[in-house]
Amino acid sequence: MTAIKHALQRDIFTPNDERLLSIVNVCKAGKKKKNCFLCATVTTERPVQVKMVKVKKSDKGDFYKRQIAWLLRDLAVVDAKDAIKENPEFDLHFEKIYKWVASSTAEKNAFISCIWKLNQRYLRKKIDFVNVSSQLLEELPKVTEESVPSGENQSVTGGDEEVVDVYQELNAREEQDIEIMMEGCECAISNAEAFAERLSRELQVLDGANIQSIMASEKQVNILMKLLDEALKEVDQIELKLSSYEEMLQSVKEQMDQISESNHLIHLSNTNNVKLLSEIEFLVNHMDLAKGHIKALQEGDLASSRGIEACTNAADALLQCMNVALRPGHDMLLAVKQQQQRFSDLREQFARRLASHLNNVFVQQFTQALLQLYNRSYFLSVPGHDQSSTLAQHSVELALPNHHPFHRDLLRYAKLMEWLKSTDYGKYEGLTKNYMDYLSRLYEREIKDFFEVAKIKMTGTTKESKKFATLPRKESAVKQETESLHGSSGKLTGSTSSLNKLSVQSSGNRRSQSSSLLDMGNMSASDLDVADRTKFDKIFEQVLSELEPLCLAEQDFISKFFKLQQHQSMPGTMTEAEDLDGGPFSRQHNAGVPLPVSSEKDMIRQMMIKIFRCIEPELNNLIALGDKSDSFNSLYMLVKMSHHVWTAQNVDPASFLSTTLGNVLVTVKRNFDKCISNQIRQMEEVKISKKSKVGILPFVAEFEEFAGLAESIFKNAERRGDLDKAYTKLIRGVFVNVEKVANESQKTPRDVVMMENFHHIFATLSRLKISCLEAEKKEAKQKYTDHLQSYVIYSLGQPLEKLNHFFEGVEARVAQGIREEEVSYQLAFNKQELRKVIKEYPGKEVKKGLDNLYKKVDKHLCEEENLLQVVWHSMQDEFIRQYKHFEGLIARCYPGSGVTMEFTIQDILDYCSSIAQSH
Repeated sequence: MTAIKHALQRDIFTPNDERLLSIVNVCKAGKKKKNCFLCATVTTERPVQVKMVKVKKSDKGDFYKRQIAWLLRDLAVVDAKDAIKENPEFDLHFEKIYKWVASSTAEKNAFISCIWKLNQRYLRKKIDFVNVSSQLLEELPKVTEESVPSGENQSVTGGDEEVVDVYQELNAREEQDIEIMMEGCECAISNAEAFAERLSRELQVLDGANIQSIMASEKQVNILMKLLDEALKEVDQIELKLSSYEEMLQSVKEQMDQISESNHLIHLSNTNNVKLLSEIEFLVNHMDLAKGHIKALQEGDLASSRGIEACTNAADALLQCMNVALRPGHDMLLAVKQQQQRFSDLREQFARRLASHLNNVFVQQFTQALLQLYNRSYFLSVPGHDQSSTLAQHSVELALPNHHPFHRDLLRYAKLMEWLKSTDYGKYEGLTKNYMDYLSRLYEREIKDFFEVAKIKMTGTTKESKKFATLPRKESAVKQETESLHGSSGKLTGSTSSLNKLSVQSSGNRRSQSSSLLDMGNMSASDLDVADRTKFDKIFEQVLSELEPLCLAEQDFISKFFKLQQHQSMPGTMTEAEDLDGGPFSRQHNAGVPLPVSSEKDMIRQMMIKIFRCIEPELNNLIALGDKSDSFNSLYMLVKMSHHVWTAQNVDPASFLSTTLGNVLVTVKRNFDKCISNQIRQMEEVKISKKSKVGILPFVAEFEEFAGLAESIFKNAERRGDLDKAYTKLIRGVFVNVEKVANESQKTPRDVVMMENFHHIFATLSRLKISCLEAEKKEAKQKYTDHLQSYVIYSLGQPLEKLNHFFEGVEARVAQGIREEEVSYQLAFNKQELRKVIKEYPGKEVKKGLDNLYKKVDKHLCEEENLLQVVWHSMQDEFIRQYKHFEGLIARCYPGSGVTMEFTIQDILDYCSSIAQSH
């Protein structure tokens, strides 16, 4: 341990001007044993600082490093755990408690003893030593600097360990005196004994002089003692006077204390009065409702704008009075309790009156709208009127009724609805349900009538229906329904049986009319012209354009009137079935507690679903009607619906309108896919006549019609990708089925079917310039070219048959190795044989053969594609090619023989031209 102490002093503490006094080898209690050293040190410079330093060996183990240090004055408690038994554990309480285990009890005791001595020596604040043996805590003699001779060291030891060396430094004056004294004695440095002896003599002389001086001053001392006695007498007199003064001041002090106490009580009373006045002013200012506000809440006119404004201000003032933050103790005052009860009664009374009035407003608006709806429907249902002419006169404008006046009138109550929502959520909820109930029936009738007119405009006619005869009289129906609504207004959630009955009756009648419209003929696309499709497109666009502002206006009104959040993504959606079963508050546990923000956003969607629950079925019926009348209408609907969905999503992706149109778009997309699948199926089911030539196949013409129509519809459309996929499916189907029909054709050659139809397809794709079908356009051109060449070769065949056989034999001899100029020496292929064969094909016979060939080709080709001249020109070129081949063989194999064909190339051109002109 001595070696470690020496190494620590040399390497760690000497460079920091510190002296190591005690050391103990420890490890942390309760952990894996990692040994370290706790060191007690003092600084060598003043003021002295006592520290405890934790030293640890480095990871490599070749040197020590200083880890952490604490000042001894921060140490609060030293706990040795047990004062009787030997125990190596001890705790040091700094800001936190450090638990240590020493390597031996002797080291721990020595370290604690050193800490105790340093505490006694240098610290005013004493450290608590707990569970420490009294033998270790020995009191040290107090050593001061005055008791230490100059040049000597004072030390505190614990065993063999030095605590501190005390050194008193000479001041400047003492150094100067010593230097002067040493300069006066030459032997001060060379002979220290002589210098010390001289100093001793001089000291004795000075002591003698001091004694003589003291003896000489004895008389003066006696005089001084007498003066002191007189001074003491004077002091006694002064003390007597001071005592009398003190008694006088004591009585004054008692009077001043009484005055001070009285002033304190007065001040305390004033303070309490000021506080009491402040509390009374606070209660009066914050809990006093003006008489005008009370009158407005009790009797205010909720029908006029001025009355609504007065009631709104009064309701806000009442809410402020009820929501004032009372100070501690206010709620125990009887006046405060009575005022709060009065406010509660006013709130309940006004909430009931407001809810009743708003419910009556709902009923009046519903009755007015219902009357307008009956005016229109009743006029159309008058017996003897021509239904189509009536609709033509009164339904030219395909438009939904405008609810803006109703919204404008109701928005005056928006602030009162907000007040009702925050004060009486039950009545607010009842009004919300009533509003949805009334509006759902009204919108259902308006929207169904609107779609009926749209269907009639699409089909252009309608059948007479018996439904109008079953409708009740206008006045009686409106009266009955109004009485029903007024009867339920007092309860806010009253019975609506008459509404349900009339709604069911009306919806049933409309369903019958809708079904009658859907039964109006099943016309194919070929029976409809462009005008019919354009009319359908305009009507469908007008239907969507009318529905979109209607839904957006109603959603905006609901948000403003019922004070609900919107234009934020909703965490979840609820289906229509869930909405109808539980209502918009089905997930609300307590009807008197307002909904959180997320539920408010979801509530808008649920209300819109219930109010406009008939939109999606009616749109699907209209789409079914359009698809039934012409399957190509699905193209128009896909483009229009996609555009409106995209527009709605830009406004609010999670809105009712966006979701509903998105659902309908799925149906439209299915119809579009079904249209494509039906066309492919029709291609596969095409049957050709065995008695007539094939010509351009029907599905090839239909593809041309489809592509032309689609390109005009999908120009700059958002769903262009769907059309490109459809093109790919259709063109593949066309290619496969053209080849299938060509293989099955008996009257028309296969090459002719392939050539004509692929020529038509190539022409169509070239004209329309469809970018996604560039590869198919090249393929169609290649197929057309290949089959044209094949048909020409097959149809032309060998018009000079014997001459062909003759030259085939010549080419065979050449192939066997006979030289071309030696072929004429062969008996079967000499010049005489060649002339015999040539004489069999005079120009007249050649022309006759070509004329028959032209008639044959004319029978094969159809007139609508107009490929006869193209094919005839190709045959002419093929015939001339064969002619040139024969002439070349004659020139090479029969040189100088003078043998030539009896007709020339010009003759061939003249024959072909005259034949084409004659037909």
